[in-house]
Amino acid sequence: MMPRLLLFFSLMILINNQSSAKDKDDWKDLFNGQDLRGWVQLNGKADYRVKDGSIVGISKFNTPNSFLCTDRLYDDFILELEVKVDPDLNSGIQFRSNSKPDYMEGRVHGYQAEIDPSDRAYSGGIYDEGRRGWIYPLSLNAKGQKAFDKNGWNKYRIEAIGNEISIFVNGVNTSNIIDQLSPTGFIGLQVHSINDKKLIGKSIEWRDIRIVTKNLEEYRTKKDNEVQEVNLVPNTLSEREKAEGWSFLWDGKSTNGWRGAKLDNFPESGWEMKDGILTVLKSDGGESTGGGDIITEKKYGEFELSLEFKITEGANSGIKYFVDPELNKGPGSAIGLEYQILDDKNHPDAKKGVKDNRTLASVYDLIAATNLSEPNRKKEFRGVGKWNLARIVVKGNHIEHWLNGFKHIDFERNTQIYRALVAYSKYAKWPKFGEAEKGHILLQDHGDTVHFRSIKIREF
Repeated sequence: MMPRLLLFFSLMILINNQSSAKDKDDWKDLFNGQDLRGWVQLNGKADYRVKDGSIVGISKFNTPNSFLCTDRLYDDFILELEVKVDPDLNSGIQFRSNSKPDYMEGRVHGYQAEIDPSDRAYSGGIYDEGRRGWIYPLSLNAKGQKAFDKNGWNKYRIEAIGNEISIFVNGVNTSNIIDQLSPTGFIGLQVHSINDKKLIGKSIEWRDIRIVTKNLEEYRTKKDNEVQEVNLVPNTLSEREKAEGWSFLWDGKSTNGWRGAKLDNFPESGWEMKDGILTVLKSDGGESTGGGDIITEKKYGEFELSLEFKITEGANSGIKYFVDPELNKGPGSAIGLEYQILDDKNHPDAKKGVKDNRTLASVYDLIAATNLSEPNRKKEFRGVGKWNLARIVVKGNHIEHWLNGFKHIDFERNTQIYRALVAYSKYAKWPKFGEAEKGHILLQDHGDTVHFRSIKIREF
């Protein structure tokens, strides 16, 4: 018996030694602990130096964001490093990022793993530097907001494998996205610009920077199923989305499942389907005077709806739900609760209504949209001509409107307060407006060109 045990333990030691050797061979250091060979500074003029085996970035007044970047590009990888930041600074770790002369005069752009010691606590979120802005704010992950230690060292792990990107801070899964916009790029260490002279000379440190680019499946970390995934690849459903019950509300190519709000069929004109984009075409700017509104053939009660929209300058449209097409047989739009889609800057409707309740992401004419996720921040609208992500959540009487990962509306319908709002609105003449158990979902024709894609839904 003893010889067999000795043989077993000998084999286990051999296997462990081989595994350790392989692990050591796969991982490569990006920083030698002594100097900045292999790194190049871009954009701003903040100071970078090496001290006690760490890269130290020192804030500088009157200069844009600074980036110390690897001199080679990486596509699929797992990156680990430790970071410590002055609690008064903001910073980030760029990855799959680029700097090109023909893009904003060489501005660094691409994914950034946020380093945020402020009370907002967005460390480990994903910001798209120089492009879309926030694509995974930690307003989506309350548990992730608690992972970062603003007074000590923090271990970041960034996994970018194919279209899947996940961030872990101190072992906590903080963000998960699926995106294809940047398949390759450099890794960079940001010293954020400052506009307060009291912040001059504040520092951020990075150490133990290493990367693995092969055998990635062996090193991949299991994601936290409680952490939301954001899929930004147009007109696709991830495996997780399918498992969670998501399906396409529009298939990206046909009229299946949709009809005109006041028709038995889909409008013959006024709407266009091309390259996975559903577009309501410009007419005269009036309500339902072109092709007319379109609605789902099916009614929905409790659901989560997600879609991307892109507006043209001065455009007006909306996403309506709990729609009853029988309520308004005459001119104008079909009736239902509305997620307002509007160019707040250039459309006059933004100045009408009561206290901004006709602006983007509002419950039209009832409740004004404000950034509830981050009250001191304005709406995270990416702009005219850019894709924005709308999300509507309905659970019983509870309703939420989200815009680009930030919550802007949170209310209960079928309550005394809700009915008081209705009584003071254009909907007062319709009894029990918005209180039905189920209704159609509608995309509005308001006479302006507006594009939609990635229209998805799941029912509760």
